Amino acid sequence: MLPEKFIASLEGLPGFDKDTFVETHQVPADFTAVRLNQFKPFDLATHPFMNKVTPINWCQQGYYLSGRPSFVVDPLWHAGAYYVQEASSMFLHTIISQLADAEKYYKVLDLCAAPGGKTTLLANYFKHGLVVANETIKSRNAILEENCIRWGSDHIVVTQNDPSHFKALPNFFDFIIADAPCSGSGLFRKDPQAIQEWSEENVLHCSQRQERIVEESIAALQEGGYYIYSTCSYSFEEDEKIMDYIASIEGMQSVAIQVPSATQIVTTISPIHQAHGYRFYPDKIKGEGFFIAVFQKQKADYTSQFSTPFQFATLSKKELASLTAIYALPEQFVCIQHQEEIMALPQHCYADLQTIRAHLYVKKMGMRIGSLKGADLVPAHDLVMSQWSEMPYADISVELPEALQFLRRADFQLNGPKGWHSISYMNCRLGWVKILPNRLNNYYPNTWRILNY
Repeated sequence: MLPEKFIASLEGLPGFDKDTFVETHQVPADFTAVRLNQFKPFDLATHPFMNKVTPINWCQQGYYLSGRPSFVVDPLWHAGAYYVQEASSMFLHTIISQLADAEKYYKVLDLCAAPGGKTTLLANYFKHGLVVANETIKSRNAILEENCIRWGSDHIVVTQNDPSHFKALPNFFDFIIADAPCSGSGLFRKDPQAIQEWSEENVLHCSQRQERIVEESIAALQEGGYYIYSTCSYSFEEDEKIMDYIASIEGMQSVAIQVPSATQIVTTISPIHQAHGYRFYPDKIKGEGFFIAVFQKQKADYTSQFSTPFQFATLSKKELASLTAIYALPEQFVCIQHQEEIMALPQHCYADLQTIRAHLYVKKMGMRIGSLKGADLVPAHDLVMSQWSEMPYADISVELPEALQFLRRADFQLNGPKGWHSISYMNCRLGWVKILPNRLNNYYPNTWRILNY
């Protein structure tokens, strides 16, 4: 049962229809949405629950599934071939495709990034750019990092910083996406427990926190850049009120987005500054509750002055020669040494990575390659998860039973030459094994293994 005070708080908001809204919340959604990783293709027609998908018309790689299958027993989910994401939030793809040229270099900040849905969407669109995925909370940051490793992009940086820390990078980013922590009313249908936690006091608390997040991060946006604000809340205090707050900041101007005509996405206008925002109601669209708005910085009040960039420890000629003898990396990467591990950083954003490393707490950047042990390369799991086509060792394709045994870190039989191999299922790599004379070593991360299946 939806709280009466909650329903009353929505009366009069654009697009709100009490009867259909309440009726929709009386039954669970009969669909799930996924977004494909186009850089890890597989055959949809032969997949057990992807063979009858329906496109989401505001996201190029987004699809609806009927019902909710068990993703944990699908090796392709573990391979990062797709991401299970709420359909409404994929509208971010429509926005960035109207504002940015996918072939150009942009610096993008996903400020409140966990668990990684928007980060992975941004990474695939801004393939030639740099995406910084930030999450303040340590436990959520670990989930974010895991999902980014699975996705396989080499131009994602994962950081763990408070929004205020980004003041150290004035005028740095072309895009800032702030999917702000909120009261969560847009997810009531998916998470009935959240209904019990809703209160007017919590809405006001979230609204104040959202203003702080915006105020402390907006200096990092460069002149001409875009600030994209979103929540999964229906509340005026977290949506239109925050639009007016952003629009009141000097130099910030609302940007209208062209909404697909075949949808019932509701355009809302803030009362003071007439800023444009977009509301998603589950009784009007096939998705959960969502709100999003876009602003452009017309004028910057800060100068871009950074301290001396961080100096990475590049590989010696001898180490580079040893690595190259085993594995020829894709072109346009710089190899560095981090502790005992070799990492490859994209050359096109190397200078920006130095700046980021000098000012933020970085958990992951570039692509982990592995470590050299004599004449042997012990490969990192990140490498086998990458979107790169070539690996240092040969691949062995397996069927579903073997793939699941591998992901459980359980025993299974595998025929092949002795030494290192990647394991793949339906053209997507899952991890590393090493075939020895009398046993098979499984190098799938122990903390990622499938349990209880």
